[in-house]
Amino acid sequence: MNTIIIDGLSFALPLFVMAIGGIYSERSGVTNLAIEGLQGFGAFVGALFVVLVAGTQGTDSQTVFYLSFLFATLGGMAYALLHALLCVKFKANQVISGVVVNILAMALTAFLTKQINKSVFGAPSDKFQLGVSTRFSVPVLSDIPVLGAFFTNLYPFEIIIIVVAVIMWFLLYKTRFGLHLRACGDNPHAVDAAGRNVGQIRTVAVMISGALSGIGGMCFAYSISAKFSESIYVGYGYLAIAALIFGNWKILPTLGACLLFGFARSAGYQLVQILEKPSSYSDLVMILPYLLTLLLLIFFSKYNRSPRALGEIYDKGKR
Repeated sequence: MNTIIIDGLSFALPLFVMAIGGIYSERSGVTNLAIEGLQGFGAFVGALFVVLVAGTQGTDSQTVFYLSFLFATLGGMAYALLHALLCVKFKANQVISGVVVNILAMALTAFLTKQINKSVFGAPSDKFQLGVSTRFSVPVLSDIPVLGAFFTNLYPFEIIIIVVAVIMWFLLYKTRFGLHLRACGDNPHAVDAAGRNVGQIRTVAVMISGALSGIGGMCFAYSISAKFSESIYVGYGYLAIAALIFGNWKILPTLGACLLFGFARSAGYQLVQILEKPSSYSDLVMILPYLLTLLLLIFFSKYNRSPRALGEIYDKGKR
């Protein structure tokens, strides 16, 4: 049981921070299917920083570790500008824009990774090797039966995500900016009538989505993958989108959805080990979160209430 909680939490929290980014974008009215590409590009920028400074600091340096998340945040935010530019400035179809951003990120980062390894390090490779992040346990709390697993073998980025999530919750629900952002997704004309720039708010929301997705991508690179490569694009972004839809575009219910997906995944791996099945069965377990997503959306989709202006191109002259 402890292993299920520990592994499930380390998977669910990066998923959660990416889903929060999706909530920001979609509550502002911009459909964001680009989370997969944003997390991949953000992780690429963070991993590139790590390998470039590895010669002087080493990849195990805690300073490098935390700075890599800063660069991943900036990388995801910068790349999200492309999606914002297409959707807000040029009023492109938001679904098509998201798909294009994803495909471009996968192709571009794969190409750049190979070229940088070849030209800078003289070693043809399609990956940046990072290693696995160190883990820690919280004294006293980790000794509590069952519940102590939530405080055992934590990655440092799990604490970062919890802090970021609290800040993002406060910003969205307790500030004037959050009120305007949510209004952009429901009634953008009212926001415009109040003297606020709808396009500007939506652009900032998409950039926030990119920043948080970059954090999530870097988490997966440091934990599950232990490297950056094309394997970072395995559908986690789409799973985050499913989580926020199941969570009805609200942060706390979305956390519950992410925990459900994370524990289903880790429980499946544990079941394979208990039954002593071949390693190929572990690959089969990878479908459990996605299968669970389908079932949940089938039974609960009728209760979902998306933002009323979600996906609509804002036209100031239209009433």
